[in-house]
Amino acid sequence: MSLARTILWLSRPLRPAHSLCRAQFMERKAQKPPSPPAMENGTRSWEERPPADPVATVTEGAAKIVFPSANEVFYNPVQEFNRDLTCAVITEFARIHLGAKGIQIKVPGEKDSEKIAVDLSDQEEETAGKNENLAPGDWPRTAAVGEICEEGLRVLEGLAASGLRSIRFALEVPGLQSVVANDASARAVELMHRNVELNGVAHLVQPNQADARMLMYQHQKAPERFDVIDLDPYGSPAPFLDAAVQAVSDGGLLCVTCTDMAVLAGNSGETCYSKYGAMALKSRACHEMALRIVLHSLDLHANCYQRYIVPLLSISADFYIRVFVRVFTGQAKVKSSARIKFSAACGPPVTPECEHCGQRHQLGGPMWAEPIHDLDFVGRVLDAVTTNPGRFHTSMRIQGVLSVVTEELPDVPLYYTLDQLSSTIHCNTPRLLQLRSALLHAGFRVSLSHACKNAVKTDAPPEALWDIMRCWEKECPVKRERLSESSPAFRILAVEPRLKANFNIREDANPSSRQRGLKRFQANPEANWGPRPRARPGGKAASEDLAGRRRLLQNKRKEPAEDPAQRAARLKTFPCKRFKEGTCQLGDQCCYSHSPAAPVASGDIPIEECPETTTKISPGPKAAAGGIPGPGVD
Repeated sequence: MSLARTILWLSRPLRPAHSLCRAQFMERKAQKPPSPPAMENGTRSWEERPPADPVATVTEGAAKIVFPSANEVFYNPVQEFNRDLTCAVITEFARIHLGAKGIQIKVPGEKDSEKIAVDLSDQEEETAGKNENLAPGDWPRTAAVGEICEEGLRVLEGLAASGLRSIRFALEVPGLQSVVANDASARAVELMHRNVELNGVAHLVQPNQADARMLMYQHQKAPERFDVIDLDPYGSPAPFLDAAVQAVSDGGLLCVTCTDMAVLAGNSGETCYSKYGAMALKSRACHEMALRIVLHSLDLHANCYQRYIVPLLSISADFYIRVFVRVFTGQAKVKSSARIKFSAACGPPVTPECEHCGQRHQLGGPMWAEPIHDLDFVGRVLDAVTTNPGRFHTSMRIQGVLSVVTEELPDVPLYYTLDQLSSTIHCNTPRLLQLRSALLHAGFRVSLSHACKNAVKTDAPPEALWDIMRCWEKECPVKRERLSESSPAFRILAVEPRLKANFNIREDANPSSRQRGLKRFQANPEANWGPRPRARPGGKAASEDLAGRRRLLQNKRKEPAEDPAQRAARLKTFPCKRFKEGTCQLGDQCCYSHSPAAPVASGDIPIEECPETTTKISPGPKAAAGGIPGPGVD
């Protein structure tokens, strides 16, 4: 088998977020805005402060933000899908969290009757007629968007940059008590204050300047923990994971983004091990492997404090991965983590070489081997987005991705790809429905994967899968005489299949998301779709910085262009070999020197040919022996 088998400083203490938000809100209520003359000697309000640099305005969701044109504060429009999905997930988490306290949330665009009908029990229906006699304070409690909910969620965005995500939480997610928008950059916090006032959410969103790790370490005590922590760093979140698993409440939601996909996808296994405690392998299933490595790293950090994680949703999209997990406390569960994810080997688990292709095995991991999604929770988010498609700009993509997630086999880690299977044995690639039908006819389960368009996730053992590919090769024969006897293709095809594959298309081979034509794998909507350059104080605009970097790296491995006059003068320092032999007929037009005592520049050997000559200059005997003589030196 040629596939790699995986053996598997804050300057002062920060008060609790809800206390600060409420104190700030009450102070704004009590104090009237200062008059313009008074402001001349005091602090100017954020709305009236003239921007020092040109600013750009961005509207996303219900939020409107301004940020400098210079790349001082990070903003990437590519991750709108990430922010939309996060708002949808936190909304459903708030529905579950507050529903246990008897509080119903009101989401703009949702029909109230649908959500109320789900929560009514038989006993409540019998007493529903008595509600007319209840006092106003006894009616069922509700939480709406933009309002402070006394028993609501306390949210922390550890790396907020412009504050867009936190502002969207305040404007789009109901049931919030407070939102702390933190960033270590003073310029970013200044911009957050301005955007918070611009959107009128100062009663909910509190900008804060601190190191995200120190801020979370200061909220380790249970009463001060956050219900939701969102981490979306530039690059790896590894430095923040230890603090995050301690600062989130019991049963709280932890949302983590990783954009260092080159490390997680196997390009640098040792770096991946140093950051996440696991070796990543280069394979077609690298994106799901990256998800499982991050989940394992999160659980490993949580286990140090008698805590463990429960994945709700794990997504690979564009150039990043995003995981949503709940963190619980429980010593017994922590002890069982070792048996769930990986176990200590009692001997060589496999032979040194693969029994199918004869190639060496590669050792990767450890990684999370349990389901990476909670399908019940994913179904709730999918239903909410489907019934209210106008809530998010990327609703169609959210529906497509979550639909594929619900179709994935939850108990099958990783996957194969069509092109990988066919290229291994050098045969034509079968259609997706043909391979899926053959697996279904053979009695195996099969599904797609949201992480790869051509993925085949199946519980079929490798020998059965290769038998199906051998049967396919018989229908589309490979020229065996062109195969090397040591190649994986030769060794795999040398074995006769024991299983007779049936490639007739089955109706259940085409998944529902594919039949409905959902937007499952989005094409890049614009050029340079991907990560943006890191924000720098006083940095250039993103477009200028990108263009300058391109110019800097253009032809970086080639020698810079030489001035023609300098090149001609340099070549004149070398004697002409043909002049010495009496065969050069170019005279003064020859690019080399015809002077018998022409000096030779040591260590500078021209490799160019005389532009006027057509015969290639051959090196002398010493050149073949490792010497470095100039042209014409015998």
